[in-house]
Amino acid sequence: MSQGDFVQIRSPPKDLDAIIAEEERCVLPHFTADTAWELGTRLRDRLRRASPNPAVVNITLANSAQLLFHCATGRGTQADNDTWVARKRAAVLRWGRSTWFLHNKYAGNEDAFRAKFMLGERAGEYAIHGGGFPVRVRDVEGVVGVIVVSGLTMQEDHEVIVEVLEEYLQSLKN
Repeated sequence: MSQGDFVQIRSPPKDLDAIIAEEERCVLPHFTADTAWELGTRLRDRLRRASPNPAVVNITLANSAQLLFHCATGRGTQADNDTWVARKRAAVLRWGRSTWFLHNKYAGNEDAFRAKFMLGERAGEYAIHGGGFPVRVRDVEGVVGVIVVSGLTMQEDHEVIVEVLEEYLQSLKN
């Protein structure tokens, strides 16, 4: 693909209410290993159409950390991408919100975030950078899974998940 062939990922909202509205729009009717595969392959395809830069896609269950989907979109990812995946996932599980929401709630100020929750030396276990997203299922309490993208900008890592979830939900209506 030439640079002109890439389809840009839209910009995510920065307003907290708008981010919550995104999360609420992306509630699934069900979530199984098949759902994770479908979402993961859609994310991989969308990321490959969005950028020549490689990214990692990771989808897990919340209650057991069972890995349902993991891939790199191309050559060039590093082990550090998986560290970011773990940190974003941990933040989603602890606070039940997307990491983009957390980033905007604390204006990207990791020191304020660390102090607010008295994380001290454990602060490095969490990332408040976009790309971690809670999987919720209609009529089920809490987060049932986590989708993480790592490798592009934090805005793109977040919004590509929203784009794909919205597209997937629309496909279920057709």
